Amino acid sequence: MGGFFGVASRTSCTLDLFFGIDYHSHLGTRRGGMAVYGDGGFRRAIHNIENSPFRTKFDRDLDELEGTMGIGCISDMDPQPLLVRSHLGSYAITTVGVIRNEDELIKEAYENGHVHFMEQSIGRINATELVAALIDQQESFKDGLLYAQKRIEGSMSILVLTKDGIYAARDRRGRTPVTIGKKEGAFCVSFENFAYLNLGYTHYSQLGPGEIDFITPESVEIISEPQKEMKICSFLWTYYGYPTASYEGVNVEEMRYQCGRLLAKRDKGVTADSVAGVPDSGIAHAVGYANESGIPFSRPFIKYTPTWPRSFMPANQKQRNLIAKMKLIPVDVLIRGKRLLLIDDSIVRGTQLGETTEFLYQSGAKEVHVRPACPPIIFACPYLNFSRSTSEYDLITRRIIREREGDDVSEETLADYANPDSKNYQEMVEEIRRRLHFTTLRFHRLDDLEESIGIEPCKLCTYCWNGKG
Repeated sequence: MGGFFGVASRTSCTLDLFFGIDYHSHLGTRRGGMAVYGDGGFRRAIHNIENSPFRTKFDRDLDELEGTMGIGCISDMDPQPLLVRSHLGSYAITTVGVIRNEDELIKEAYENGHVHFMEQSIGRINATELVAALIDQQESFKDGLLYAQKRIEGSMSILVLTKDGIYAARDRRGRTPVTIGKKEGAFCVSFENFAYLNLGYTHYSQLGPGEIDFITPESVEIISEPQKEMKICSFLWTYYGYPTASYEGVNVEEMRYQCGRLLAKRDKGVTADSVAGVPDSGIAHAVGYANESGIPFSRPFIKYTPTWPRSFMPANQKQRNLIAKMKLIPVDVLIRGKRLLLIDDSIVRGTQLGETTEFLYQSGAKEVHVRPACPPIIFACPYLNFSRSTSEYDLITRRIIREREGDDVSEETLADYANPDSKNYQEMVEEIRRRLHFTTLRFHRLDDLEESIGIEPCKLCTYCWNGKG
């Protein structure tokens, strides 16, 4: 995923920018970056944050990154922000999203006279550089941003820092959020709306789908009105979002309580000694379940936060599996001989939750009932970097479906597997339960998930569950 933050201020923006970016650390683990504009022009710093937090890497840069306007990011993919010089002038740019038609756009850029791109490992180019190339094909930043949003298949929210102010553009379908805060003498723009509250900003506005704003220390100007259609990512509430964040007026923590409550209302006949959430994203769901069901909430394992404080994992799957096991410490008295009902945010590959279940059995658990807080994930997300999966067959659901149906599966058949009332769905869920050694397994229903969020279902992207984006 990733997140960004920007500040336009009459005075120094550096500390606000630094801490505002840091508040997005839960959204990525690979790169962090800051770019500022001041009397000396543009300055930038980018660091690898895979093995240490953002703050520790940028402390030493703050004296050099002095300016009154700036943007920055936590990136789970490419190094950014980038500094660009074009016919539009010098600027810095950072993005959140994914481009699915990259090859087509690169070819067109060559045909339009773009000479080269900086190549990264395995032949990739930096997606933010490609966005800049699209913007530079037009005669103004506004037209360039509109053109980029029109041409990109996938999703892309963008911040552009110029010497005059910051352009903020939310992706065309509003799949990711962009919000603006205000305080005396400054405005900020943020992916997460909680990130500016402790910095003295109050909520000013949120951008609609496809909206483009121009931000200066004195004002926020809407230069392109929002589109009517919205498809915000439902997984922001289920997993990605920090508990204090709100999207479209719906708080993440409250949504997760409602999610757990509705899980419990449908879950008749299960007997358990306690309800537990997989740290950290399953905890609030478990609280909601416990409150509704009357089964006590407990924490039978604790995440070891001194050395594993962050929610995301390394790219290497073997290392991810090892760390997932290492960072959870059992509480023997809450596990041994107990019947546990365990809630996680989702099941993707199944590897980590399967190992967690085995870990509980080895620690003496009598039963482990599993209740994922979302429906089975059947489709790989084409709009955001939801997971590091390179194939839909990384998903445990799709592996089972392929074994049952073969490689050539129709959309109609996949839709049947996504239907919680179908025989195919029930048999798929039972096979997941058997493979991962759960005592029982019941997924959250999509209609209940939509009710948990509480905004119009037509405004939600639910592609990963039903193939409808």
